[in-house]
Amino acid sequence: MDSTRRFGKYRVEREVLDEQRLEEVTQRKAYAETHPSLTECLKDSFRCTVPRLKHSVMSSLPVLYWLPKYSVWDYGMPDLISGISVGIMHLPQGMAYALLASLPPVFGLYTSLYPAFIYIFFGTSRHISIGTFTVLSIMVGSVTERLAPDMDFLKTNGTNITTEVDITARDSYRVQVAAATTVLGGLIQVVLGLVKFGFVGTYLSEPLVRAYTTAAAAHAVVAQLKYIFGVSPTRFSGPLSLVYTLKDVCYLLPHTHLPTLVVSAVSMAFLIAAKELNSFLRPKLPVPIPVELITIVAGTLISSYSNLNSNYTISVVGEIPSGLSSPSVPDVSLFGEVIGDAFALAIVGYAISISLGKTFALKHGYKVDSNQELVALGLSNTVGGFFQCYSVCPSMSRSLIQETTGGKTQMAGVASALVVLVTILKLGPLFQELPKAILAAIVFVNLKGMFKQYSDVVTLWKRSKIDLVVWLVTWVSTLLFNLDLGLAASIIFALLTVIFRTQMPTYSVLGNVPGTELYVDMETHKEAREIPGVTIFRSSATVYFANAELYLEALKEKSGLDISKMIIYKRRQEAKQRRRERRAERRAKRQAKRERRAQRAAKRQSGAPVLSVEEDAGHWADTCMDGDITDNEEQGCTERENGTVFVIPVTPRTPDGPCRWEYLKGGDPDCTSLGWMSELQDGDTTTLGSSSDDTLSRDLERVSLGSLGKWTWDIHSIIIDLSTANFIDTVAIKTVKNIFQDFSEIDVDIYLAGCQASVVEQLERGDFFSESITKRSLFASVHDAVLYCLNHRGATSFPRYEPSVVSIHNLCSGES
Repeated sequence: MDSTRRFGKYRVEREVLDEQRLEEVTQRKAYAETHPSLTECLKDSFRCTVPRLKHSVMSSLPVLYWLPKYSVWDYGMPDLISGISVGIMHLPQGMAYALLASLPPVFGLYTSLYPAFIYIFFGTSRHISIGTFTVLSIMVGSVTERLAPDMDFLKTNGTNITTEVDITARDSYRVQVAAATTVLGGLIQVVLGLVKFGFVGTYLSEPLVRAYTTAAAAHAVVAQLKYIFGVSPTRFSGPLSLVYTLKDVCYLLPHTHLPTLVVSAVSMAFLIAAKELNSFLRPKLPVPIPVELITIVAGTLISSYSNLNSNYTISVVGEIPSGLSSPSVPDVSLFGEVIGDAFALAIVGYAISISLGKTFALKHGYKVDSNQELVALGLSNTVGGFFQCYSVCPSMSRSLIQETTGGKTQMAGVASALVVLVTILKLGPLFQELPKAILAAIVFVNLKGMFKQYSDVVTLWKRSKIDLVVWLVTWVSTLLFNLDLGLAASIIFALLTVIFRTQMPTYSVLGNVPGTELYVDMETHKEAREIPGVTIFRSSATVYFANAELYLEALKEKSGLDISKMIIYKRRQEAKQRRRERRAERRAKRQAKRERRAQRAAKRQSGAPVLSVEEDAGHWADTCMDGDITDNEEQGCTERENGTVFVIPVTPRTPDGPCRWEYLKGGDPDCTSLGWMSELQDGDTTTLGSSSDDTLSRDLERVSLGSLGKWTWDIHSIIIDLSTANFIDTVAIKTVKNIFQDFSEIDVDIYLAGCQASVVEQLERGDFFSESITKRSLFASVHDAVLYCLNHRGATSFPRYEPSVVSIHNLCSGES
């Protein structure tokens, strides 16, 4: 259908595109070429060609892509300097974070070595540093302490059990638990990556991750208090373990080991002062000062020459074996006990990895493959687990050092791994006299950045209250329910907020912006103008089973139509119309019988009387029917109908169209006012300018109560804008179909606009279209639907466009 309109002094020609016309224009052949069948897709996916094989190998092993192009002259020296700087950070962090995992410090060095080598071959990020991380170390520590508590490894002296713990046996079993958890978590990551499930990390929003790491920092602090104060609190696991541990530490504070506390305080003071100096001199220094390494070396030298362990009973790292350990198969029997923890480690580690990777990729202009990152991280954990490593992910501090010191490619990871390798092979035994209090102090000071995240509360209060609630719920649940259950509770609550937002979207009525084809919310855009006789309704969220009923209620409210009351009112009018027809039929019969009686009387006057028993009996019955019974019936009808609010015609019916009706304000279908209108409508006389009672009844069938707040009913069409919907389920399809059927009963046309191709396909599969609802009711845009409504209803005017509009090109030019 062509629509020609005059906007100001300009003439605009425009073809109105409904869904059926749009399909004809775009051609089904082109659609079939771009949407192959399932059989063709399967054949194409299993077809092997040389380019496809090359692409698969290159995507699975990214090192084959960047290594042949590596320029030693351009990237060699920056990567070497960056790698050495990061490797120096690996040493203290690896040993310190191993304490968080309740493992011997040397296993922190192993964790900084093997996974970093694996990631070089399979990773796609050039700047992240794979290795130990605070949050994952704490999560692993919660598993090892739960499955290998000290009480299970008490030494026996003959038949008596002493309170001394067999540390060697305990640590050996904890290493097995950590390795099994790491291997299982790595396998989960690999499987998720192979099935292209990399988007799972998107369900961990930034507020959730930051709150989770902030709460994990609190767990790390409590876990290190025993090394800071030199006490031995009882180990707790499960919900509220943090509260119980903190309570026990406070109870043991009077028994603090003073030499250990002095070492901790001096170490923390030195680290804080040195880090502040490092931050102040950072613009002038090419490489940051390795503060942690200096602290470890100085502490080891002082401890060795002062014999802190023997003279003051200060706990030290102890024996560090030189050389690399041989690989071993993890204990598969532990998989069933750690599967929940492994899944949590896999998700949290990937979320941190992909967020850091995408941050650096965006800054330096390259792309990070989320699925390949999941595979690379999974392989790093799986292979590392066979070498007694525990779960790894990138560290923010090390990654920043690698990026700020000029690292260009993954070769910086090779240099850092070589530094760790040399330390394990040759320098490891030199750190045997290192006090554990110094490692705990390093953990304390490095958590400063996570504690700064408490400022998120103020920021989120100003920006988004819902994100603030997610942050607080995540923080509280992680503190109280421990790291694994806290993560599960946080994700569930975050998903509930998404469901809540889709259930309570913003509903709006759109108006036209003069001079354009734009339709915007009339409440927020004062320049928008309402289309006469047309209501354009839009929801900010997808319509689905959870909000379909709310969608219908909002449509009633925004359009001013209480469709349920209107249909009930119409049914009442139809019932009254049927009663009027029956009464009219009885009146006609009575009139015919009166005429026959008059004829018989005339015959008697002219001749002999005619006697008929049947006629006398019929006359007696008619007299009874015309008497009290009929009067009572009509009186009862009038009394019943006195409670109905009626409308009065303000213009008489014309041959060209119906009359215009006006509502009487303050009405309710159940009220008892305005009884005189009911009497007028139930009477036998012609009233209110109508030609007959039948004419009035037919007109009453065309009207309804509508919005009780409106004086006149002037809406003939409703356009539902579905441009925000990306899917539609069976419940929503049924709801929309009911909207079409219900509004058609009150002579209001419904149209859909802006449906995406996938939504149209789902409507087709859901049997939405029928003889009464065709694709003629679907339009490519809101403006097409508006033009059709105005033409279909015989409108002669449209909101006046500004003279700045010159023309609107035909949308189908060159397509058909």
